[in-house]
Amino acid sequence: MSLPPVQPRSVLVTGCSSGIGAATAAHLREAGWQVFPTARKPADLDALRAQGFEPVELDLADAASVEQAVRGLLARTDGRLGALVNNAGFCQAGALEDVDRSALRTQFEANLFGAHQLTRLLLPAFRRQGCGRIVNVSSVFGRISVPMVGSYCASKFALEALSDALRIELRNTGLWVALVEPGAIVSRFRLNAAEALDRSVDRSLSGFGDVYAREIERRRRQVKKPDWFTRPPEEVARQVRHALESPRPRRRYRVGLSAHLVEWMVRFVPQACTDPLLARRVPGRRPPSEGHP
Repeated sequence: MSLPPVQPRSVLVTGCSSGIGAATAAHLREAGWQVFPTARKPADLDALRAQGFEPVELDLADAASVEQAVRGLLARTDGRLGALVNNAGFCQAGALEDVDRSALRTQFEANLFGAHQLTRLLLPAFRRQGCGRIVNVSSVFGRISVPMVGSYCASKFALEALSDALRIELRNTGLWVALVEPGAIVSRFRLNAAEALDRSVDRSLSGFGDVYAREIERRRRQVKKPDWFTRPPEEVARQVRHALESPRPRRRYRVGLSAHLVEWMVRFVPQACTDPLLARRVPGRRPPSEGHP
């Protein structure tokens, strides 16, 4: 099935303060797209303006912010937009026994509910045009669930399910939904996960408290550079562009060796084999007498 070209060549890209979002915004602008990048913090919005963008203030965890952002954007573009890249999100790290309901809800608000609301609000404009592309940036952790980041995995599994259902619902409309599944990418992902862990988990009540403290400090000191395994965010940006421009876009784009290895594992290796391997990621826990029971 061949899809019509996106018209206009304009795109809203969420989560552009750094990493994949910033690289995608820059790459698409160089390719001739009119890019509307989003960010939450005033300093990040100012930085995007300094780069020549027309940024959109957006907090996906706030339903009113999503509605306001869409109204403002469509007013600026006469009700037209060519594409949407749902990239914004974060990782709530921590063992699931330490992630309370509020923290889990915050994870899903940012990674799933906000993206779903944003997509719904823009779909009428895409339908009127008879064309449009939606690219949802998922993760290798949307294909395999691993310990200590189970909340994040759950949100990405859910994003994959919604994306697949929406793609089928939009069949023969001229619209398309693609998933991009990065593996290890150079970004603030690990640092942001450590900061979220520090904010939302009371280490004094966790049997993993000492482990969390060491991990938080390590992530704050760590400076990661691209290598054969951890790829630069520009590689993700190139796949996003293909999903937006190709007349025959793929359903899924895997980025990096780790993403391809995980897909192979999910397809061909039984969980009876992968469970013991993944269990090695679970750190030692303090006895109940030193932490919570």
